[in-house]
Amino acid sequence: MLTLMFVLMFLLLMMGFPMMVPLIVGALALLLTTFPGVDPSQIVQQMIGGVRPSVLVAVPMFILAADIMTKGRTADRLLDLVHAFIGHRRGGLPITTAVTCTLFGAVSGSTQATVVAVGSALRPKMLKAGYKDSFTLALLVNASDVALLIPPSIAAIIYGVAANVSVGELFIAGIGPGVAIMLMFSVYSWFVSRRWGIEPGERVGWMGRLRAMRGAVLPMGFPVVVLGGIYSGLFSPTEAAAMSVLYALILEMVIYRSIKLSDLPGIALSTGLITAVVFILVGAGQAFSWVISLAQIPSEILGPILDQVAANPTYLLILIAVAYFVACMFVDPIVAIFVLTPIFMPAIHASGVDPVLVGTLVVLQSAIGSATPPFGYDIFTAMAVFRRPYWDIVKGTPPFIIMLITMTVLLISFPQIALFLRDLAFY
Repeated sequence: MLTLMFVLMFLLLMMGFPMMVPLIVGALALLLTTFPGVDPSQIVQQMIGGVRPSVLVAVPMFILAADIMTKGRTADRLLDLVHAFIGHRRGGLPITTAVTCTLFGAVSGSTQATVVAVGSALRPKMLKAGYKDSFTLALLVNASDVALLIPPSIAAIIYGVAANVSVGELFIAGIGPGVAIMLMFSVYSWFVSRRWGIEPGERVGWMGRLRAMRGAVLPMGFPVVVLGGIYSGLFSPTEAAAMSVLYALILEMVIYRSIKLSDLPGIALSTGLITAVVFILVGAGQAFSWVISLAQIPSEILGPILDQVAANPTYLLILIAVAYFVACMFVDPIVAIFVLTPIFMPAIHASGVDPVLVGTLVVLQSAIGSATPPFGYDIFTAMAVFRRPYWDIVKGTPPFIIMLITMTVLLISFPQIALFLRDLAFY
């Protein structure tokens, strides 16, 4: 029956159905063939239960704030700030790309929004400067995935719901690894620029830098509002998400006047479509996870391995990293988180490993898988945005994947990369 389920799911994927269809059909097929006495309506109840947690209300609001900023001028002002201070150095343009993606991730929390907002502005400039398109595209896709780690992170919210872990702690734990990855990408960009002999751009004078700093002051208020509100106890994560929407509206409509009232229906429609996809995936992932758990499939596949590594926290973290990395190469990270997290949580609690550390590791694997062939979803986002074939997007990714895997090894070896700021803020 398990083979039938996977064959059915694979065929549906190959026929072009979106991920939620194979998940729901596969779960229903397994339930009907393995547990004929169970009411199939339980699938619907599990899907409803999957989207019931109140903290998920933050997801559409963060998506709406990201859509408003993508339509407006926030990304341009952040880009101008970074370029004013770095653009004249060797590798200035790609380093500007890595830093701007990190900053925009801190105000949007969306990898897709970061690809669109930053990539649309910087890719033509990098090509004109002499960088290969394969390097440019790979940098944009992988640097944008840092948005999964830098708060506000939608992936962190999803893991917090699945594992019943504090979203606020997950947010702050992602800052250290996110900044470290940005530095890795920046150093690699410097070496590439030097190897290719690409000359740095013109230096921006201090008057230009001051103008850029003034222009970026208000956009940099987003992380202050979100993180400051959460860690001061003024806002819950959901309330902080609502404040980020209000802040984005005031910034783009009242101060910058880059968005008109007539633009809001289109922005709301875009947010509604993305939110619908996310929530259907959450519900489908919950239903699929429930059925395969009912059939005891995870325990049969991972049980013997978990029994061997559960006593050793390092081995357990390695197994978790490998499992999520492989899963996120093939399915949406939301699905991977909902399917795998219930399998590992008993072993995590038994081993004494900090669930926040595990959550940071899981979000990092989501970031890697999102940019890794064959089905990393940011690859397809870049294909749609830049209108480039699949191979052009992925052929420059191996160095970045190696750096991200290196970050995984460092995080397992030195947990304080993630936990230092968390402990400073909460303990």
